[in-house]
Amino acid sequence: MSRPVLFVLDLDATSLATVVADLARRFGRDFSVRGEATVADAVAELTELAEAGREVALLLVDHHALEVLERAHELHPGAKRVLLVDRDYTSNSPAVQALTLGHADYHIVRPWPDDEMLFGAMSQYLASWTTEREPDFEMFRIIAEEGDVHALQLRDTMTRFSMSFGFYPAGSDEAERLLTGAGLDGSRLPVVIRYDGQVTVDPTLSDLAQAIGVSVKNDLETCELVVVGAGPAGLTAAVYAASEGLDTVVLEQVVSGGQAGTSPLIRNYPGFPHGVTGGQLMERTCEQAWLMGAHIIFAQQVVGLRRQGDHRLVFLPDGTQLSAEAVVVATGMAWRRLGIAELEALLGSGVFYGAAVSESRAMQDQDVFVVGAGNSAGQAALHLAKHARSVTLIVRGESFARSMSDYLVRVVRTTPNVHVRHRTEVVGGGGEGMLEHLRLADRESGSEEEVSAAALFIMIGGEPYTDWLPGDVARDAQGYLVTGREILESCAGLWEEDRDPLPLETSLPGVFAAGDVRQGSIKRVASAVGDGATVVRLVHEYLGSVNRARSG
Repeated sequence: MSRPVLFVLDLDATSLATVVADLARRFGRDFSVRGEATVADAVAELTELAEAGREVALLLVDHHALEVLERAHELHPGAKRVLLVDRDYTSNSPAVQALTLGHADYHIVRPWPDDEMLFGAMSQYLASWTTEREPDFEMFRIIAEEGDVHALQLRDTMTRFSMSFGFYPAGSDEAERLLTGAGLDGSRLPVVIRYDGQVTVDPTLSDLAQAIGVSVKNDLETCELVVVGAGPAGLTAAVYAASEGLDTVVLEQVVSGGQAGTSPLIRNYPGFPHGVTGGQLMERTCEQAWLMGAHIIFAQQVVGLRRQGDHRLVFLPDGTQLSAEAVVVATGMAWRRLGIAELEALLGSGVFYGAAVSESRAMQDQDVFVVGAGNSAGQAALHLAKHARSVTLIVRGESFARSMSDYLVRVVRTTPNVHVRHRTEVVGGGGEGMLEHLRLADRESGSEEEVSAAALFIMIGGEPYTDWLPGDVARDAQGYLVTGREILESCAGLWEEDRDPLPLETSLPGVFAAGDVRQGSIKRVASAVGDGATVVRLVHEYLGSVNRARSG
């Protein structure tokens, strides 16, 4: 069997010979390394390779020959595209546009100080190609009816935990084989079968979390800090609090990651020039918090909070309580509902709130719609466009440029199968058990149109998780938590201390807010992370003042 090809196009013939020789020396055992020094010769050889059925794993292309990428992608769509660029940190570098618009996957900057700078990056890119090409090991197999809302939740949970899974529709031959092997008749679904044969029928979130292997029960009575919520803000707070010696407990009502955990690609998070999936970023942060010493408990919803002297009592659904010296509320927000009954009835059957990453591949060659004008909507549209035949972004206003990052606006506008409809609203839709069509209204003319649709992803703003908090925790009109000096300006009657509230402190002393749940927060992952890091310093300041008062 012929080896996959690692193809180099370098317009400098001398440089080409060196790069090909270096790559062959390191990767020649597993890959056939080839190279050309002209665009015409490169296109001709790539065409010959395609006609011969040869697999190209990676294209390393001189950034002066960007025109090759489109043709190369047509011939070898599975190949990773890497730009070989000069060390030019200007905004008009061709690499900036190529990577932003998705014409290239990665880049390598030349000159490199040593061979390992080249080899390390190439190893990473080739490993990514290998992972995508090989079938995933299925840690879990889910058997359920198509469109089952509970099955959708299970798939989303596994995606957030980076657990590989396979979905087998009820009634299919493979589903019947799996059920028979597990000794089940399929009368109760969904069924989840773990790789080692463990079977769970119609699992709750707690059941699934236990099957994954995470803690779901709190066995502590006291701690120094409780963090409620395991999104970017909560997990960052846990990392810093635990690393700085605070006895820290994290309580999360679902699984880690928050809204960020569902993002298919975050390109503007510092340190990840080629982007990172929200799931990967949150998984690593969760692991980091745990390794720093935080006690993390999943599928554990907090239902109440009360002040008791210098302590704060956190109440759990089973009636138990956890006493802490301080609390950080990082519960984030949930997407606002569209409020159309016929579409709500199809939730999970073609209608989704947020970017359901686990569903993206199911959109292959389908016409899908995304409602929203923010970054999350733009990211979802671009991710879905990799699989769907067409993606239509429904924007209620005149433009989405003011609510979406500039780089996303540019990519959305230049992605061929992404279309934007301004001044448009979804006013209805339906289908026989699955979404089949939508009814769209033009806000300017008042006219309505029915369009075929396989899926609708709704991202129209959020509602914060704050209903569980007591009345003496100040909120704004939308339910977001008021913090810092804003308390004195808008709800001073709730603040009874003889000091000013600390910057992220709520109107209940010793209770802080971080991330999207906070009034005025910037809805960005990095901002939430900043809140999480900042709030720990403020917790230390608060605990210090309490200890001084006790000793005084």
